[in-house]
Amino acid sequence: MPAPVPSPGAPAVAADPGPPSPDALRAPVLAWFDAHARDLPWRAPDRTPWGVLVSEVMLQQTPVVRVEPAWRAWMSRWPTPADLAAAPTGDVLRAWDRLGYPRRALRLQECARTVVERHGGALPADEAQLLALPGVGAYTAAAVLAFAFARRSVVLDTNVRRVLARTVAGEALPAPAQTVAETRLAASYVPDDDATAARWAAASMELGALVCTARGPRCDACPVRDVCRWVATGRPGDVHAHRRRTQAFTGTDRQVRGRVMALLREALGPVPASAVDAVWPDAAQLARSVDALVADGLLVRVDPASVDDAPTYRLPH
Repeated sequence: MPAPVPSPGAPAVAADPGPPSPDALRAPVLAWFDAHARDLPWRAPDRTPWGVLVSEVMLQQTPVVRVEPAWRAWMSRWPTPADLAAAPTGDVLRAWDRLGYPRRALRLQECARTVVERHGGALPADEAQLLALPGVGAYTAAAVLAFAFARRSVVLDTNVRRVLARTVAGEALPAPAQTVAETRLAASYVPDDDATAARWAAASMELGALVCTARGPRCDACPVRDVCRWVATGRPGDVHAHRRRTQAFTGTDRQVRGRVMALLREALGPVPASAVDAVWPDAAQLARSVDALVADGLLVRVDPASVDDAPTYRLPH
């Protein structure tokens, strides 16, 4: 049977070259990283494992431009796990300021206390022990192994996932949820030796952050454009678009909680309920958000001595 003839005017479909070999992908990315890596304090030669962990926690869903000054201030104030473990929790939450998701600050302090209690104040270099720390998941443990201890690990953040989705899988964006198959594929591209594997983790992440971005990727400046499967097949659209859910920030409980936390961070002492009530017009949504903050340990409700008085709110001590 003869091959079908494309209809007149139909766009040509580029042949799929398949995934690039690990060497073809890694070598240009590593060379590019050597020339273009950002000078970030948690990459400095004098970085500490604790400083790397703090940076990873802060960088979760928060851009580098906001994290860098906060990280410098934090590490100046609490340079070791023991320092943070002994700090008043209210001071920790104030220092976290507007980095977002303040529960991360509580988990980081809980992690510091666990490091002091179980590991003598030194962050462990063992993956299983890292995963046992409060607030440390698979990505954070892998990142600390690579960036703090120069150990081989499979570091898969959103930037690395996007780079591999395009160059290796030929997809515009990775699936919303990470899969076992995706992790195995990523592992097959990690170099065998520790030092190069750690550089590959940092380099592939940097490429995703600066060049292979989610919106407006700079393909003309990409060191692996010639071996990118996505580019070769005409940069097809996002096949997972129908599975992605986005939520606006304005009007959400998250915005309400942020306003309440901002009020408490700026206060010199306990805040009366009337002041909390004034931060949001929807009383039911405000009450739900305040209750959630109390349940998360981010806020303390102080009941009055007299039934005629209103409660006050403060940050935890």
